[in-house]
Amino acid sequence: MAGQEFSSLVDSGLLKEVEEIVVAAYLAANPGASRPAAYHWLRYEDPAPVERLSEGVRKLAGRGARFSPVAVDKACAKASKLGYLN
Repeated sequence: MAGQEFSSLVDSGLLKEVEEIVVAAYLAANPGASRPAAYHWLRYEDPAPVERLSEGVRKLAGRGARFSPVAVDKACAKASKLGYLN
């Protein structure tokens, strides 16, 4: 995704879908946490949100967090259709 135009990530809704997958996994792995805490944990104010999401996925996976397979498959299919994945 890093090589694509950022505006196409936003306009397609793909960034929002991937963001929701990561935030949901964080909240599931951290009972009682809030959505703002998830965004703060991701350091989402960083100017490279795609990299922050990728980093968040790696960290959460390393801590045993589970991601919704249906949501991930949907986001991957959309990313592939839009040319973000080969």
